[in-house]
Amino acid sequence: MILAVTCLLIAGFGSASSGLLLMRLSAQDSALHAQARDTNELRVRIAALNAKITSDPDWVSIASATELAVVTIETAGGLGSGWVVRSDAFGGDVVTNFHVIAEALEAGDAEVRVRQADRSFPGTITIADRANDLALVRVAVPLQALKTATTRPQLGAPVMVVGSPLGLAGTVSVGVVSGHRSVGGSDYIQFSAPISPGNSGGPVVDRDGRVVAVASAKFEGDGVEGLSLAIPIQNVCTLLPVCIHP
Repeated sequence: MILAVTCLLIAGFGSASSGLLLMRLSAQDSALHAQARDTNELRVRIAALNAKITSDPDWVSIASATELAVVTIETAGGLGSGWVVRSDAFGGDVVTNFHVIAEALEAGDAEVRVRQADRSFPGTITIADRANDLALVRVAVPLQALKTATTRPQLGAPVMVVGSPLGLAGTVSVGVVSGHRSVGGSDYIQFSAPISPGNSGGPVVDRDGRVVAVASAKFEGDGVEGLSLAIPIQNVCTLLPVCIHP
């Protein structure tokens, strides 16, 4: 009798142990499935990012969206480009180069003419930074604003310039970031997209339509091609604290 009871207890204990073992294995199996699922989701995300990086930017869509925030700035001394960095119900702030509005200021005039498509309206120069070749123009018309990048573009990154070379508003050109330079003590991004007089002050945008720099100058001479310079947006946002980030 005692032996039988003992055998029953042993048999029962064995069954309980098997049950616990099965429960432990089931929990481990669930954890492995969860890890596999997370790993697969990570692979999908990485593949999507790689596809975005390696694919060609949709420049048609980017140009269409960007030109809504780009203007031509006219003074008695000439013209240049600008882009809306901030806008509200009362108007907008337009970034451009100091040298675009320099002659107007030297003549004692703080007013410029701002054109976009078939519209024209007055603008008032509110900030003029000769040392850093930057200026801010206020308009009393609400306009679409561009977002700005938070980091510098890498070498080889594709970029687009939008502006008014020779007064031809809404002109775009595409290239890549080809260097980071210090020229005359100033910090520039070098890029290969061609620019001409009138492009100054226009935005240089990345594949996401974010402003990475402000077109400012280019190298000229026999045999010189595609050596354009722009002020990095990080410098612009530090000196003109009105930028909109993503």
